[in-house]
Amino acid sequence: MNILEIENISHRFSDGALGIDRINLTIREGEFVVIAGRNGSGKTTFLRHLNGLLLPDTGMVRIAGVPVSENIVRARQIVGMVFQDSDSQIVGETVYDDVAFGPENLCLDKSEVKRRVSEALRAVNLEAFADQRPYLLSGGEKRRLAVAGILAMKPRVIVFDEPFSNLDYPGTKQVLNQVLSLHNAGHTILVATHDLEKVIALADRLLIMEDGRVVMDGLPEDIIMKVEAFGVREPCASRLGMKIDSWLN
Repeated sequence: MNILEIENISHRFSDGALGIDRINLTIREGEFVVIAGRNGSGKTTFLRHLNGLLLPDTGMVRIAGVPVSENIVRARQIVGMVFQDSDSQIVGETVYDDVAFGPENLCLDKSEVKRRVSEALRAVNLEAFADQRPYLLSGGEKRRLAVAGILAMKPRVIVFDEPFSNLDYPGTKQVLNQVLSLHNAGHTILVATHDLEKVIALADRLLIMEDGRVVMDGLPEDIIMKVEAFGVREPCASRLGMKIDSWLN
């Protein structure tokens, strides 16, 4: 089943600059897709169309068969986005409050909010931090908190925009473990990055973007040796003709 259907979408910013240009894609439910491209290639602009943060000038995005523009609230419940800057998603005075923010805005009863928050914190291994002030968390913990806030909304698709930026090695492994766990639990995963080294071993599919367009789309092993033509660094193992191992091994 296709969970996302993107039909010929284009978007220009208010200053006239082209953000994305005639993108056509389908994403199957349960797929793990990596979207790569140099800075400015259109990755973030494209992702923001998947749950109505931006709406296309032309074309249409459907989520489970329903156009995003017809029900943006539904779109944001089904497609959750974890931004590059985790601090921008933190709104609560405590870790618990932050995760509860989304369910509370759905006007759920208190018992359901509590259940969702507990489940989400358990899923990202932050239960012990429920009463902690979010600003005291490490970078990796803040990313996991952002994921918990998304999980509490019960999404089917989770989108990560440059999830490893500004993280040290332990923080990167924390986030990678979380992403893999979410995929194994049945979520559709999209990861946008300019650094394939960390995540490509987990991917089912690789998209390359350039100048707002999808210029390559296929199996990672079929594309990986061609990515440097589009400003993306080929992983070291691939350059040496070796199998690319997961950072989680």
